[in-house]
Amino acid sequence: MAGNKKNISDAESLTTDIQVKRILSFKDHPFKVIDDENMLELVTSIKTYGIITPVLVRPIGKDCYEMISGHRRLHASELAGLDTIPAIVKNMTDDEAIIAMVNGNVQRENILPSERAFSLKMKWEAIKRQGERTDLNSTSGTECQKLEMKSVGEIFGLKDRQVRKYIRLTELIPELLQLIDERRLGISMGADISFFDKEVQKWLYEYRIENGFLKPSQIEELKRQPNLENMTQYTVIRTINDVLPMKQASGKVTLSEKKLKKFFPSHMSACERERIIITLLENWKKEGQNL
Repeated sequence: MAGNKKNISDAESLTTDIQVKRILSFKDHPFKVIDDENMLELVTSIKTYGIITPVLVRPIGKDCYEMISGHRRLHASELAGLDTIPAIVKNMTDDEAIIAMVNGNVQRENILPSERAFSLKMKWEAIKRQGERTDLNSTSGTECQKLEMKSVGEIFGLKDRQVRKYIRLTELIPELLQLIDERRLGISMGADISFFDKEVQKWLYEYRIENGFLKPSQIEELKRQPNLENMTQYTVIRTINDVLPMKQASGKVTLSEKKLKKFFPSHMSACERERIIITLLENWKKEGQNL
């Protein structure tokens, strides 16, 4: 990524056609560009109608640009065989570019929780750096962080506590984050698990895969453990199993046809078999009472 020094004149923006090969991907951007059905539809649309909405780029050198918003459109244009793409060229510092990149992408439909998590973290860190440069930290640390979180999420309709939960997801091991993207693990539970060390997270992932569930009560129990960092995998599993309700026996007994054939002739009806079994059980009960 280029430095904070602007590379061309301070004109606010310029719209022009730029060669696709001269546009570089935004460094470390968290949004996935996948060749799926939606991408094929976008390619078809571009072949038919062209690029309707220009992408947003910033200049980072002579005849070289960095993509801010429009990675999917750029990729689809390449697949469609376009040499150039309409773009809005705008001078931005690194932090301005990060904020614009997140704002331009995070409201996209079908965005994954992991994409939202890492993008919000990038924006939060950029806002923190801007705050340091404008003496925002003259307020208390807590008040400063509240202002930063509000700034991160307000454009997306997210409250600061929601932003905090998403940012916590970036502390998860990749396997757990994948479960959240697949909607097999909730965001709130993922945020809670993120405070555990990576070894415990690994054990919880294995438990979720083997058992098919992780319950909030189990995570809450682990949070109450004063020496969780010293617990072994065995004690962690035993702890979360101990909070599960005990399964009660139903009292139902089933006798298969194979078992009954050992004691009854094949021509005997089910009613006759049942009558004999009941009689034998009554006699067994009487004998037990007489002991």
